[in-house]
Amino acid sequence: MYRIGMLESVPIGAAAFNLGEFHRGMKELGYEEGRSYIVLYRSSEGRADRFPALAAELARQNVDVFLTRGTPATLAARDTESGIPVVASAVADPIDAKLAASLEAPGGNVTGLSSQVNELAAKRMELLKALAPSITRVGALTNPDNPASLAGWKVLEAAAPELKLKAEMVDVRSPEQLEASLDAAVKNGVDALLVGLETLAQSKPNEIVEFAARARLPTGFAARNFVDAGGLMSYGVSYPNLYYRAASYVDRILKGAKPGELAMDRPTKFELLINRKTARALNIAIPPDLFLRSDEIVD
Repeated sequence: MYRIGMLESVPIGAAAFNLGEFHRGMKELGYEEGRSYIVLYRSSEGRADRFPALAAELARQNVDVFLTRGTPATLAARDTESGIPVVASAVADPIDAKLAASLEAPGGNVTGLSSQVNELAAKRMELLKALAPSITRVGALTNPDNPASLAGWKVLEAAAPELKLKAEMVDVRSPEQLEASLDAAVKNGVDALLVGLETLAQSKPNEIVEFAARARLPTGFAARNFVDAGGLMSYGVSYPNLYYRAASYVDRILKGAKPGELAMDRPTKFELLINRKTARALNIAIPPDLFLRSDEIVD
């Protein structure tokens, strides 16, 4: 029986749909959970500094392959120096994070899927401005200790002037800082938010959505689970689809392929979702073109 060590930011219940898609991919490749493989799931509970210890624990349990999400988790798995192959289900920029020499030939111990998070940040801001044209100062939830989060902030900062927006970093590095940092941003005049999929944001979706509702802030998110929880809109890759596709990488590695020789792939499925109930609560009229372009209107 193969052992897959899974490193995530959220408790297993919050990852159920993504994990289900990974299991579906494995089943289609001839594997049966509980008979031919098991998943050893470990969550950092939104604290990226916990990943190295969790990765080391899984390495001691002799997992056959790591399955990770995000830059901090992937770096931690690689840096165990155990030689255990690493499949990233979603990592923002593997080249910038020095996880791969190139997408075509990673060359190291990491392969998998790029989520292109940083490249999509500016588009998410553009869509939020189109949905709520009166906004002027956008706060971007950012953890400067996470290279991917910091890179996403730089993209937003550069793109904001073209949209006649002022972008401001909302520096949050631990769960305890979240509410105080958001409160401070609102007091400083931020009238909208952009929330990516940094480790902390993944672990606190309800808290962030509830804050945005209380403060009446139009907010753009990177994944649909925030919209399902009541967030205004999301635009980004389909993460369940990335987990489904990650199964093929795990399969090839279990059959003897070397991760450094498996080209990393890009996302092929993107989603724009808008929560109509939240839009009404914010007195936002969904523009007809966005309505038609959306993949789903959530009520």
